[in-house]
Amino acid sequence: FEGTRECATRARRRGAMTIRFLLMVNKQGQTRLAQYFDSNLTADERRQLEGTIVRRCIARGADECAFVEHREYTVIYRRYASLYFVVG
Repeated sequence: FEGTRECATRARRRGAMTIRFLLMVNKQGQTRLAQYFDSNLTADERRQLEGTIVRRCIARGADECAFVEHREYTVIYRRYASLYFVVG
């Protein structure tokens, strides 16, 4: 838990985060639910963003921090049973 607290502290220091998207993805990388709150992204950009972020989250080990930096997004994910919950 030490690494997770350190990552959370770094994210908080940058300022308030707004939720721009919420994804539920299975272990194979198939999106089960996608909700975007940022209307500036086109469908192709959303699909590309999902693929990149999901691959990075699935590839990480259980002992690694649950915070991932991608472009201007700070992504937080959590695996529960066979699903990944991803918030960015």
